[in-house]
Amino acid sequence: MDSKQHIAIFTTASLPWMTGTAVNPLFRAAYLSKSGEFKVTLVIPWLSMKDQELVYPDKIMFKSPSDQEIYIRQWLEERTSFVCGFSIKFYPGKFSRDKRSILVVGDITNTIPDEEADVVVLEEPEHLTWYHHGKRWKTKFHLVIGIVHTNYLEYVKREKNGQLQAFLLKHINNWVVDIYCHKVIRLSAATQDLPRSIICNVHGVNPKFIEIGERKKEQQKNGDQAFTKGAYYIGKMVWSKGYKELLELLHDHQRELPGLEVDLYGNGEDSGQVQEAAKKLETDVRVYPGCDHADPVFHDYKVFLNPSTTDVLCTTTAEALAMGKIVVCADHPSNDFFKQFRNCRTYQDSNRFVKETLKALSEEPAQLTEAEMHELSWEAASERLLQAAGLDQVVLGRRRRSPTTTSPRNFMSMSMNLRKNLDDASAYLHYVASGNEASRRVFGAIPGSLQPDEEQCKELGWEFPAGA
Repeated sequence: MDSKQHIAIFTTASLPWMTGTAVNPLFRAAYLSKSGEFKVTLVIPWLSMKDQELVYPDKIMFKSPSDQEIYIRQWLEERTSFVCGFSIKFYPGKFSRDKRSILVVGDITNTIPDEEADVVVLEEPEHLTWYHHGKRWKTKFHLVIGIVHTNYLEYVKREKNGQLQAFLLKHINNWVVDIYCHKVIRLSAATQDLPRSIICNVHGVNPKFIEIGERKKEQQKNGDQAFTKGAYYIGKMVWSKGYKELLELLHDHQRELPGLEVDLYGNGEDSGQVQEAAKKLETDVRVYPGCDHADPVFHDYKVFLNPSTTDVLCTTTAEALAMGKIVVCADHPSNDFFKQFRNCRTYQDSNRFVKETLKALSEEPAQLTEAEMHELSWEAASERLLQAAGLDQVVLGRRRRSPTTTSPRNFMSMSMNLRKNLDDASAYLHYVASGNEASRRVFGAIPGSLQPDEEQCKELGWEFPAGA
């Protein structure tokens, strides 16, 4: 039997969809497996062709999971420069147009054999368990760790009857996370407070950004001018991603920021409106289509302006710091992790924004230290995860319990027994509700998603259940 501890990482998206829950779990799997201490399996959603067409960019399509796996591994290895030793498995998913998310179909715990059910990491645990109907995660796996990426409450507040929806969703999230997770890690305090949760940034940056930062540091050491451009911002071009706040700041303080030039990069449904608003400013604001943040066009910018407060943890801020730039960002819980870096400047109000921007443009960025570069790396992120989750405390090779039986632990108090009985009752209630098509639809599940259909089973090489 393999003596290594097994870690399964389940997430809610996969490449080529360039979203955080596709990219970050992929790097997590790569670097956890690189250590050689764990056997790692990344479990990602498989979409049928009609859903791929809706989700994946540039008409990229895959006829089989193996084709998609080849694409994913090639993309990853081009960025890590090492051969990744983790496994990739797929679970059936369906794309929800109204939620703009991939939702789980069927009991995805079956993707991992019982004999490998040591530790599981649920990326977006609430998302993965809203409609879960099957084995209880905490029964099948010895340790279930949830990593919260998204503040769903903020998203639903923008919809019709948003406050009511947010109130209901808050309690549903608390309920399912309490049922299915032993521990929860929140990337920042900008997320919903959940049972048994701690705050810890367990993400790193693509190593390509650290390589860029190292080259910039070398230029600085040699006395060369490492940064020849001024200020910029990159992000999905929708008003809620910081563009509204940035253009308002530039509009309100045009006279205090004479000669300022700002370049904006992004694609999105509000691109046209952003361009029109930028044209009305006295400040020279240029708008360009979005591209990869590691593209050479960004290397020589000195200052990254990021007023966004809707992110849980802004990836582009981390990338800018890794490239050796000065970052001017809002004093907000989503930016708490970045305050430790000398090149991070935060502001509490618009006057402070002006002061920090002018100061950043007049100075040279501090040279990145080895400690700072390590803190931004995926090696450090993996260390933080292991410590936060207490994975080193999970006993290797202990006797596995049957997924259909309760833990043999002898509870020594009535209060603990009561707690266990309440947990079991709560889990059973969710199991019943999630197994009823009518109740599933009431709470927003995709019709017919209780079990994978024949097409999905065929594509995944699964046996289609008789009588389904």
